[in-house]
Amino acid sequence: MPTTKASALRHRDFTLYLCARFLGAVAVQMQSVAVGWQVYALTGDALDLGLIGLAQFAPFVPLVLIAGQMADRFDRRRIIMLCYAVEVLCGLLLIGFTLTGLEIVWPVFAVMALYGSARAFMMPSSQAIVINLVPAESFGNAVALSSSSFQLAVIAGPALGGVLYLAGPMTVYTTVAVLLGLSVILMLLMRRLPQKSADREPMSWHTVLEGLRFVRSRPTVFGAISLDLFAVLFGGATALLPAYASDILHVGPTGLGLLRTAPGAGAALIALVLAFAPISRHAGRWMFGGVVLFGTAVIALGLSTSFAVSIAALFLMGAGDMVSVYIRHMLVQLETHDAIRGRVSAVNSVFIGASNELGEFESGLTAAWFGLVPAIILGGTATLGVALFWMYGFPDLRAMDRFPHRASEAPSSGQRTGTRPKPRSGRRRRR
Repeated sequence: MPTTKASALRHRDFTLYLCARFLGAVAVQMQSVAVGWQVYALTGDALDLGLIGLAQFAPFVPLVLIAGQMADRFDRRRIIMLCYAVEVLCGLLLIGFTLTGLEIVWPVFAVMALYGSARAFMMPSSQAIVINLVPAESFGNAVALSSSSFQLAVIAGPALGGVLYLAGPMTVYTTVAVLLGLSVILMLLMRRLPQKSADREPMSWHTVLEGLRFVRSRPTVFGAISLDLFAVLFGGATALLPAYASDILHVGPTGLGLLRTAPGAGAALIALVLAFAPISRHAGRWMFGGVVLFGTAVIALGLSTSFAVSIAALFLMGAGDMVSVYIRHMLVQLETHDAIRGRVSAVNSVFIGASNELGEFESGLTAAWFGLVPAIILGGTATLGVALFWMYGFPDLRAMDRFPHRASEAPSSGQRTGTRPKPRSGRRRRR
């Protein structure tokens, strides 16, 4: 897909969206650090740290498919703007709780559940909106820039939150509310976007689940999404980093912070490279290569007793993961008609959320059964096994050379969106 360097930044609305997303991501990363520190300081119970994540994930599952339907029916820009506004409210509530002298943690869990609800509605619209902001020839560049800016936020946000927390949680939450408020303003400055709305048929489970049927009917899309799900599910070694830093590497909190930064740094570097040199050929090989690199790096992490080697392994994990994320996102958006892009993005969001949350649970469970090091090595080995199995289970994905053309038009009347039309020659068209 030909593109010039940073061509997506020439489009005003995409630049506004990119800035809003970066500021919002930095704010959320800062907030997660402050909430974790504040809750643990109150209770001293590590289980409460897990409940913070559970509180965010619990509303996500039942809401995200409905959110995908909303993203296809209404202006995605406004949905994202309203979600940022709800996140501002979350920041203000945390400020209020801190000012009144927080002594119990359940109000924080309630705020995190509200944040999880906003995240459920934001993710499908955020994934589906990028292709509406740039022309087809700049889409690959836009995906890479969006991914790299998010990874930079993942690197900068926790560090900034930790420094500001030295002045107290109020300072962090106030900064979070201001940054999210700026995100609302930037989204407000964007123009109304060209978007093909879904047919105004009554909202039902049939229409809500249209995204699932569509993904299942596309072997390359289904293969890419499910490959990412199981690869991350088994390779969730980052959840074990606190124990790994303490028991294996014998480093303190500063060392742990560097370990947590390494995957984001690797992902950010690859995303930046892809922004200027996007993948245009052998996309299937690149995707499986990224997963193999990820799994191999997980095994190297498990075998390592050196801090420097562990940093390098985590860096390569982030780099390999970013390659597969880039290709998966390109496939999902280019294969999908705009009228159901929100619902398909919602399915993608469910797979992403499930892989991250269940991956952490799986890693903790195997560590309890087999020990810390065997659990990490076993996870990396399982990831390589998944890649090998998917290579033979999804030959269309393995053999895919170029990305498909942008699917900008809705299916014709009477044609089900979950069924691929047959080529006129009667033979399956090779992507």
